[in-house]
Amino acid sequence: MEAKLAQSLQFSTWIDSEKMVWKPSRPLQFSPRSRERMKLQILTYCHLHKPVTSKVSCSYRNFPGSVLQSGSFPACFDEAMVLKNKSEDIEPYLDGRCIYLVGMMGSGKTTVGRILSDILSYSFFDSDTLIEQAVGATSVAEIFKLHGESFFRDNETDVLRKLSLMQRLVVSTGGGAVIRPINWKYMQKGISVWLDVPLEALARRIAAVGTESRPLLQHQESGDAYAKAFTRLSTLWEERSEAYANASARVSLENIAAKLGYIDVCNLTPTVIAIEALEQIESFLKK
Repeated sequence: MEAKLAQSLQFSTWIDSEKMVWKPSRPLQFSPRSRERMKLQILTYCHLHKPVTSKVSCSYRNFPGSVLQSGSFPACFDEAMVLKNKSEDIEPYLDGRCIYLVGMMGSGKTTVGRILSDILSYSFFDSDTLIEQAVGATSVAEIFKLHGESFFRDNETDVLRKLSLMQRLVVSTGGGAVIRPINWKYMQKGISVWLDVPLEALARRIAAVGTESRPLLQHQESGDAYAKAFTRLSTLWEERSEAYANASARVSLENIAAKLGYIDVCNLTPTVIAIEALEQIESFLKK
């Protein structure tokens, strides 16, 4: 079904049809081995972390779907099961609509997007990867170097237009996808979620892995990697912050960390962020 749809939209040059097989909408099943591994992870996690609230049980049955929203989210809990329960709560309200993740570079859109697609039985796409495939380039940095940013943005808009014609997708967008109003027209056919990460955390992440794949950060200023990344990210933030606020839902890592009693947002797991994303999507859909 998806392969035919992709061909009709002329997606064949940049979508792998083997990855476009619809997953049936059914409750997530865990094998005995997976359940045992999950129990071990939970026990290890509970041993290493003190709970935020005293004398709490680690059983997922004691936690409603809105644990993050309530602010009573203990450190000792079954993340996978909470995520599963929340996905089942939200599925009837989604009605197959696509989810578009927006946010600054390095905010974790791809990692969180894959978690959401798996738990919702959606397909996952990274818009930057689709653009690379469409253009025949190896990286976004190569496209910027050979063709310029305007060329990249035109292809980005075309990719989002095509994706907006489909259903049951989680899409990780590029950091600058929000700057064109036409892109919002396409994303508003689904639900957009802004992953709001403090600039300090973003700068630390990017400084650790380098800027080779991030053309907008490749400048020759002197100074340490963190300082250069933070300065450039601050400029991009000033240009884009109002656009990010157009998203249907906002996931603030600072807010999540405060609820869990963490000082550093980098201590948050991608699964916890995904749970909060589902919480915020549910709140938006129930308005």
